[in-house]
Order: sequence, then C-alpha cells, then structure tokens
Amino acid sequence: MSSTQGLHDALSEYASLISMSTETLDAFPGAVYLCDHEGWVVRYNTEAARLWGRVPVLGRNGDRFCGSYQLFLPDGTPLPAEDCPMASALRTGVDSRNADVVIQRPDGSRFVALVNIRALRDSHGAVQGAINCFQDVSAHHALAQELLLKSADLEDFFDNSAVGLHVVSGEGVILRANKAELSLLGYTAHEYIGRRVAEFHADAHVIDDILNKLGSGKSLEGYPARLRAKDGSIKHVLITSNARIENGKLFNTRCFMIDVTDVHEAETARRESDDRLSATYEAATVGIAEADSKGRFLRVNDAICHMLGRTREQLLAMTFLDYTHADSIEQDAALYTRQVAGELDHYVLRKRAFKPDGEIVYLDIHSSSVRDAAGNFRYGVRVIQNVTLAHQMEQRVRESEQHMRDLLEALPAAVYTTDAEGRITFYNRASVELAGYTPQLGDMWCVTWRLLNADESPLPHDQCPMAVALKENRPIRGVEAIAERPDGTRIPFIPYPTPLHDANGKLVGAINMLVDITERKQAENRQKTLIDELNHRVKNTLVTVQSLAGQTARNADSAEEGYQRFEARLLALSRAHDLLTKRHWSHSPLDSLVREVVVPVFGLEANRLFIEGPPIEVSSRVALNLTMTLNELAINSLKHGAMTVETGRLSIIWSTQPHADGVLLSLDWREHGGPQVSEPKRRGLGLRLIERCIERDLDGTFELSFASEGVVFRFSLVIGAH
Repeated sequence: MSSTQGLHDALSEYASLISMSTETLDAFPGAVYLCDHEGWVVRYNTEAARLWGRVPVLGRNGDRFCGSYQLFLPDGTPLPAEDCPMASALRTGVDSRNADVVIQRPDGSRFVALVNIRALRDSHGAVQGAINCFQDVSAHHALAQELLLKSADLEDFFDNSAVGLHVVSGEGVILRANKAELSLLGYTAHEYIGRRVAEFHADAHVIDDILNKLGSGKSLEGYPARLRAKDGSIKHVLITSNARIENGKLFNTRCFMIDVTDVHEAETARRESDDRLSATYEAATVGIAEADSKGRFLRVNDAICHMLGRTREQLLAMTFLDYTHADSIEQDAALYTRQVAGELDHYVLRKRAFKPDGEIVYLDIHSSSVRDAAGNFRYGVRVIQNVTLAHQMEQRVRESEQHMRDLLEALPAAVYTTDAEGRITFYNRASVELAGYTPQLGDMWCVTWRLLNADESPLPHDQCPMAVALKENRPIRGVEAIAERPDGTRIPFIPYPTPLHDANGKLVGAINMLVDITERKQAENRQKTLIDELNHRVKNTLVTVQSLAGQTARNADSAEEGYQRFEARLLALSRAHDLLTKRHWSHSPLDSLVREVVVPVFGLEANRLFIEGPPIEVSSRVALNLTMTLNELAINSLKHGAMTVETGRLSIIWSTQPHADGVLLSLDWREHGGPQVSEPKRRGLGLRLIERCIERDLDGTFELSFASEGVVFRFSLVIGAH
C-alpha cells in the first residue's frame, strides 16, 4: 500500500468532504452544504447559495446550522436555527430523512425545501460534522397539498352533505353512508353499513327495479321510493344514482337521496284540503265565487246560482257587475279596482242585485284577494250572503224605532233613555225645554243640569231616581224632585224611571219620564193662599158687615131707609167677592175692575163714562177695597151727583209712576155737568167706609172735594211689585 493510499484511508468522511474542491461540490445534483460539529457552515456549493439567495459567511462566527435568511415550519411557525434539522442531527447524531422546512430569502420570497441530513463521524464514532442535501420541492408540495385538500373536501362533502349519500356494492350491500342518510333513517353506521339495501326499502318491487336499472348501466334521477326508518316511520325520498360497471358487471352504485317526506305530506294535505274545500265550497249555504281582475267569474258554487236565479254556465259568462243594481255598481267596481291594485286587502259591502225576473235582492259581499309569492293579484274570492229578509227586518225595525222616536218627541213630557250603566242614549225636545240646556248623549243618569230634593236640599245625580232604578233594577214611583236650570230657575217634577230588559230578562237600560208639576204646585200654592185669604176675608167681611149694619142703623132716618142702604152695600160687597172669585182671588187688571164695578150701577148711562189709564194689575186685597170705594162713589153719584141728570158726565182717570216699593197708583174720580153740589153738613157712612178702605186697609191717601160743578175724588196708594 502506498503512502498516498494510506493517507486517504486515514481521512474521515467529514475530512474527505472538506477537502473536495468547489467544482466537485457543484457537481452534486442539488444544494449541498457542510457544518462542523459545532454547526458552523464550512462548505457549500453554488446551488445552495442560489436557493438561499445569499452567500453565507463560513467558519466560526459566520452562519450556523444553515445559510438561509430565515427558517419556518411548513405551517408557517418560525423555526430558530438552533432547532432546525441540522442542529438536531449534530446534537443527537441521528440522520434526518425527507424533512420539510420553509426557507425564506432576504428578498422575502419563500420555498419549501426537502432536507436530507447525515451526521459525519470519525473512526471513533464521534460526530465531526454533518452534510445537508436539500432541494426546492415547492411545486410538489403545493400539488400534494391540493390533492390532500381535495381529498378532504370530498370526504367532507360525502360525510356532511345535506342530502343522504350511500355507496352500494354490485351485490346490493351498503358500503358507505353519510351522516345525513343515517340521521334521516335513525340508524347508526354499525346498524346500517354492511346490510343489504333492500332491507330498508318499504316496497320490494321498487328496489328490484332500481337495482335492475343500475345493473344494466342506466342512471336514475329523482326516482321516488319509500324507506323504512328505525322507528318504523316511512320516509319518502327521491333517488339519483349512477352505476360503475367493470368488466361488464355492476361494481357499485353511488346514490344521492333527498328527503321529500314533508313535501309529500304537504302535498297529501293539500290534496285533502282541496278535496275538503271543494266539498265545503259546494255544500256551503252562502255563495262563494272566484273572479279575475276584471270581475269575470272563474268559479261559482251552487248556493250563489240559487241565490241569483242563474245557472252555473250563465254566471261563468258574466262579471259580478252584470247582475248588480245600477245604484251599487259604482261603489262595488271602485272597491274591487282598489283591491286588485293592492290598495285594499279586502272589503265588505252591502249592495242590491237583481234576478232575471227583476226581483231585487240585498247581498252582503265579503271580497278578499289571493296573491302569488311576488304579491301579484291572482284572483278574488267573494263570499256572498242573501240578506234580503234581514234587510227588510232591519228596515221595519228602523221604521219602528223612528216611529217610537217621533212618538217620544211628540210627548209634552220630558222623556229620555239610558243604557244599563246609566249613560244617556236618547232624549226628546221636551227634555231640553225642562232642563234649560241641551244635554249630551253619554251624560250620566239624568238630562237635568242640577237636581234638588223636594225640600230643596242638593240631590247628586248618582243618587237620583234613575240611578236608583238602574242600580236596584226596579221602577221608582211616588217621589218628587226639582230641576235647576243654568239660569237659576227651578222646575218641580215627578220622575217615572223604569228599567228595560231584553228577551232573557237581562237589564239593558231604562226609560224615564219627567212630568213638570209647576202648574200643580202653583195651583196648590194658590189654593193655600186662597184658603188663607178666604179665612182672612171672611173675618174682615163679617167685621165689615157688622160695621155696615151698625152705622147704617144709626144714620138712617127710618127703618126702611136703613134696610135699603144696608142691602145696597151688602150687594156691592157681594159683587166685589164675585169679581175676585172669577179670577181665583188673584191679580186683576184695573181697567176691567173699574168697568165691572161702575158700569152695572149706571146701567144704560154707561155711555156717559170716560175711563182711561195705563195697564196695571192689582192684588185681591186692593181689588176688594177699590170695589167698595168705587161702588160707594157710583151710588152717591147716581143718587145725588152728576149721574142724576142726563147731562151729567163722569171721568175716571188713573196714572202710575215708579216707587221704591213698587208702583205708585193715582186715581181721579171727577163728576161734571150735573146739579150744583155742596158739602154735606154731616159725615156720612159712605165717606167713613171709603176712608177705611183707602187709608186703613190700603195705607193710601185720598182727597174729596164738593165743587159746585161736581164731586172730585182723588186717591194715591202704593201697589207692591209681583
């Protein structure tokens, strides 16, 4: 052995590789670099520098473990140089085969490198360094990743597809099934896969037909079948499948299965619904029709044919306006146009229509729309009811109600009604007149503005007779109340509240009549006043009679003269009572009083009287005293004064003027044209009677003068306001 050969044998692999020339390293089919046992890069070839995109720095304090700019794991995680495959091989002495790392160049570009590293040992087995042979496998890696992803996608598609998928062998055994199919039928993979597919079909002839078609190379698309689920229910499916044929025989089939159970059930339900609807449509007692956008009938039932007196064929050749009365066409047509346009979902209308014989019928129309998914009008559904009899009844009821209202309005008494809660629902004109204002419908309990009890204490409306009648559900009788108007005037009345009930006896409201008893109360007051006045007047009359009798007897020249004078004065007193009785002892017009007292005394001589004065009424007390006074003056004039001759005249003139306590009345009695008169020598009974009537009873004043041309009598007294 030569010395050269011995030297070569003494060199280790590491030393041999280190001693190689650059040309030799470049001859390697790929990138190559060497590191010493500490990891410092000591040799590299040109391909390695090209892939790294840089020239590494050799030796200690140069590049360590790798000459790349930066390393990453395949998932993109940064890989520190001290953790790279080269570092691991140097540290453990274990070779790295076909490892993938990502190398980044200084320009930022990256590639996947397939790394093969072998540790280099000396003759004693100690690691002296390592050699790394790597190559750019980015293209292969990308292709592998793509294939892997596609394979995963296919698996995911198969397992997680929304439709059922299964693979069946040529012998009809289930080889694979996805989750959707297992979930649909309720089986686990263990219970389903490996069994014959025919076991799960509900119809043997169907699966036989499917397998025969597929076995002959035919494909299936949307083939209907029924499968039996684990719980015993039947699932309706559509099967799409094709066959894989090898060597002329069926190798396997791949089936898509879509669950249409809900659709089948819905379709079955729809058909049943259509059947029921059709039966109902024809059996309905109301008219049902379908019309297009122009109103032409598309479908009608028997009821509407009978209702309108036309055959089905006649109606299907018409629009619903063709039989509509002229006064209803415009309204129905306008509403239907709006419904077709989508402005109305539905409408309700009562209209008049006519039969072929001219008979008029009243119809209630309920029209609605059927639209498609886009909201477009398809057809109108019209439900029609013959309400002719109901309309006639309603008309009669309205006429009856109007008649009742007219009757209640015509009543002179206030009448109103309420509902069961006491809200006013009707009142007549007399109610407004009694209340003194216009009540509002919906007011509670009573039409009056304010209420008082008969003793004039306040009466709340919710305690009035009507309120009691409704609350206690009974009529109220025998009570009186007082209505106070807004102007303060008060009207006494008697209420007659009476509850109203329906056919079942349920309280539905009440009616009340308020009878104005003002005149009765006034009559009662007058009667009481008259009785009191009568008592007073009887006493006064007896006193007067007693006085007349005594004074007449004392002043008479004879018994016969005394009797005549006493009789005349009693007759005057009686006439005064007659006059007041005619007027129920109430106020009397002075003009009438004067004429009724004086004219009967003078008889035919009344044309010589002149009576004049403003209108004024006097009370019964004043009237009685004036009657006695005027009667004395008239008798005296007839016997001794102007009225004893045909040329005599008499004027009675009075005047009035305001006074703090009422009205001041002044009356002049003036005689003229009679015989000459002179003042009597003694004060007679007549003068004393006049003095008593005017001054004592009426608190007035008077003057009496006996002028030669005739007697003049003047008195004044205050008449109180009334």
